[in-house]
Amino acid sequence: MGYASRIEHWADTHHPVWIDYLRVVLGLFIFFKGVMFIGNTERLMDMMTGIDIGFFNMALAHYVAFAHLVGGLLIAMGLLTRFAIVFQLPILFFAVFFVNIQQGFLSVSNNLEFELSLITFILLIVYLIYGSGKFSVDEFMRKHPHY
Repeated sequence: MGYASRIEHWADTHHPVWIDYLRVVLGLFIFFKGVMFIGNTERLMDMMTGIDIGFFNMALAHYVAFAHLVGGLLIAMGLLTRFAIVFQLPILFFAVFFVNIQQGFLSVSNNLEFELSLITFILLIVYLIYGSGKFSVDEFMRKHPHY
């Protein structure tokens, strides 16, 4: 049994129910951020202007919004959770270490964006290890393969 398989087996056997509820809240939060980015694309573009990536800003803004919308719903339902998290991690890594850290920790100007990004990034790493849990579509499909 490989190291990754042992970690996954441990996570499956030590998975309290509250972690599933937290996964749903995390997914809905990410979905809500995607809706906010679509509703206020200018704000997202302003956040990325400090980083000089040229004409990719608009494409990146569309990727972030789409990944948050679809990924947030997938994470909340527990469907393809690890797959959805893989697309979220680069976004949150970029948000934590390049966008929000410039404004500082607990500063008045960032409205807790750095702290929320950091907590979301850490939770995504946790769910990458733990998986979707007992109350998820992934678990239902695993138990009922004929669906």
